[in-house]
Amino acid sequence: MADAQKSSINAPLAVIAAAAGWFVPGLGHVVLRKWNKAIVYFCCVGILALVGLWMRGNVFSSNAADAFDMLGFIADVGSGIFYFLSGTINPAGGDVSKAAGDYGTRLFATAGVLNLLCVLEVLQIGFGKKDEGPAAAG
Repeated sequence: MADAQKSSINAPLAVIAAAAGWFVPGLGHVVLRKWNKAIVYFCCVGILALVGLWMRGNVFSSNAADAFDMLGFIADVGSGIFYFLSGTINPAGGDVSKAAGDYGTRLFATAGVLNLLCVLEVLQIGFGKKDEGPAAAG
């Protein structure tokens, strides 16, 4: 019974933390006081996104031409604030005519998918579904 109460008590916090973690990578873990994870996740997602943009990777928009473009958009928007700042970070836009731009596209999408996985972890922790014992503290 205590586990059910713990889950229901943390549900609003878990949803707020997940939304915060999507918008700013690692912020959801900050809300849940998982400081080490927050720093690591922000750095990992941030480095992947920034390097992908600096390599002039393509950033997919919401007006997708086909299913693969839509998947690219979902992956890219998963990076949160980096997606919305992509035009500012790389004002020249994507250039996939060179290998670096193609790799940049993949790196930016990877940043988004990684951040979405972090959001799912925030939900697990917030709903009490993930054991955060002494070995996993952070």
